[in-house]
Amino acid sequence: MPPGAPAPDDAPGKSRLRTWLGETPSPNSPPFSKYRWLRLVTYLLVGWLAFGILLAGAAELHQSYGFTPAVALLSTFLQAAAVVLALRRPVPAWALSLSGAVFTALLARQNLATPLRLFSPDWPWSTPVLLAHMAVLLLLALRVRLRGTVAALGATALVTSLVEGGLGANAYTATGRVAIGLFAVAAVIGAALRSRSEARTELVQQTTITAEERARRTLLEERSRIARELHDVVAHHMSVISIQAQVAPHLVENPSEELKENLAGIRNNALEALTELRRVLGVLRSESPDDSEAAGDPYRLTAPGTGPAPDAPQPNLARLGALIENTRAAGLDVVIDRRGTSRAYPQGVELSAYRIVQEALSNALRHAPGSRVRVEVDHQSDGIFLCVTNSRPSRPVQPSPGSGHGLLGMRERAAMLGGHLTAAPNLHGGFMVTAFLPKTGTRRPPRPLRPDFPRPEIHFPPLSDDDPHPPQPPTGEPTP
Repeated sequence: MPPGAPAPDDAPGKSRLRTWLGETPSPNSPPFSKYRWLRLVTYLLVGWLAFGILLAGAAELHQSYGFTPAVALLSTFLQAAAVVLALRRPVPAWALSLSGAVFTALLARQNLATPLRLFSPDWPWSTPVLLAHMAVLLLLALRVRLRGTVAALGATALVTSLVEGGLGANAYTATGRVAIGLFAVAAVIGAALRSRSEARTELVQQTTITAEERARRTLLEERSRIARELHDVVAHHMSVISIQAQVAPHLVENPSEELKENLAGIRNNALEALTELRRVLGVLRSESPDDSEAAGDPYRLTAPGTGPAPDAPQPNLARLGALIENTRAAGLDVVIDRRGTSRAYPQGVELSAYRIVQEALSNALRHAPGSRVRVEVDHQSDGIFLCVTNSRPSRPVQPSPGSGHGLLGMRERAAMLGGHLTAAPNLHGGFMVTAFLPKTGTRRPPRPLRPDFPRPEIHFPPLSDDDPHPPQPPTGEPTP
């Protein structure tokens, strides 16, 4: 332990002491708000209350209890200072207020013995002292825990009972019981406000944690779905490696024993890897939220061979035509524009490109019924560029049955290959999804559309105030 460092055992005790003293307030504690102007109003009101107690209380103590002006000002100054101090240090402020109240009561007791008084003044709690202590207890209950508030209230009641019942005075109106009741009301109000504020804070924290967990679960589900598809691709390549290693010795005349052993080792390793991949695939497919969703989602676009069956082949760019026809049959007016020379892409790139277009068309069906959709496929030298644009919906948008994974899954696929994807509303009230998937998997920054890439003219309906079906915000996920 370094010299001068506090002992470890002292830390919990100091922390509890700081909490009890009000140094770890609740969000509802003074200054009550995160807004500066509202804090300023709070300080002004408390300062105004303290100033009123100082002046009005001094006048009452002088007239009703016979205090000299200096002693009256000193007594009420203690209470005014306690009210101001309670904003930051409520426990010392409570001790100061209670001590000042006892001091004032003892001084007034001597004057109450004077005969020939026309009326009986309040004792042991005069009106200004009573109001000051109520304010201090309220601020204390807002800042410290419930046990501290109960302890302060009990100590106040005990001191009041001892002064009034044990000492007493002559010719006075007893205010002990009324004062204890008013103090209890102030403490209960402060404790209730503190409890309500803490409950709201915990609710906000729990809601934030729940939203983060939901987003994390959604991300993991999308990655699991992508992993299932890519495992199929890897398993296919491992099967090809195994078959090639088995056939290779027959393509060479008189192969050496070392060559046969190496090829046999390659084949065995490929078969073992394929077995492990099948086990992983079985685990990933055992609980697939994606498959159960697709069964009850009328907007999920499926094509032959794209279902959840383990032996179904993975789709590629050659099957975009069948996907477009399936979308047209579902009620969308879709046009496709292909540019550039089609190249041989890795199977993972073609699978991701197909899934991005498929998900964009599904989102258009969900959130833009009756719209016109344009699918652009641009084969570039270093990758493939995709653009799916839909016009504004021609019918009111119904609540979406989707899970809200669409955009997240598309971004994950593009990021996995080192590409990028953007999705945002366009100026015509529709939505546009653009993506670039590099052929080599090398990440590069987003770039604008090629200037030499002509687009077919699609006339979107004009925006007007009297449109019977204005665009509505999507439901379920921020997609078209």
